[in-house]
Amino acid sequence: MPAQVIVLAGPSGAGKSRLAGRLAADRGWPTLRLDDFYKDADDPTLPRIDSGRNRGLVDWDDPGTWRRDDAVAALLELCRTGSVQIPVYSISESRHVGTERLTLDGATAFCAEGIFASDVVDACRQAGVLRSAYCITQHPAITFWRRLTRDLREHRKPPPVLLWRGLALARAQREIVRRAVRVGCRVATGDRAYAELVPDQDHDRARSRGLAG
Repeated sequence: MPAQVIVLAGPSGAGKSRLAGRLAADRGWPTLRLDDFYKDADDPTLPRIDSGRNRGLVDWDDPGTWRRDDAVAALLELCRTGSVQIPVYSISESRHVGTERLTLDGATAFCAEGIFASDVVDACRQAGVLRSAYCITQHPAITFWRRLTRDLREHRKPPPVLLWRGLALARAQREIVRRAVRVGCRVATGDRAYAELVPDQDHDRARSRGLAG
């Protein structure tokens, strides 16, 4: 029986990766990182910011910066075969740095998360492999601070770029959520989505295992 996918969309910094990590630890559901399908910085098709302080820089929040078709193909192969070769992307270097094999190891579900994750929902639904789709959100101020501290810690881009990008994303957060809702994503915080995806008895068993270990 093919595996099913749980799509985790939402603004950068909202908690998608954290939720995916919790589900991997407690339920054994692996994570397909859709951001690993970004294009390299020297790709001539990359869209550019056309106004503001970051004018002329690559607009990494535009869907044109990632390879959607390749991401969907990898996702469906993982559902069908339980294993797929995927790229490894360095956001700080803006390029691919290798590949790795992602396997389900018997899991019947996995998470697909990334800032463009809402773009794969329709394809998953049409293929009959969509288990659920969420748009993970927090208050824009919380998302802004989490995103900025994470990006600075990981040296993703120069600090001025991160600051002005963060302010632009905070203003755009409502539209990001609206786009996700239009394709059928359920809006929820990471904690709410976790509670819905993990039944109470499973949560209690996972917590007990953690205390026992």
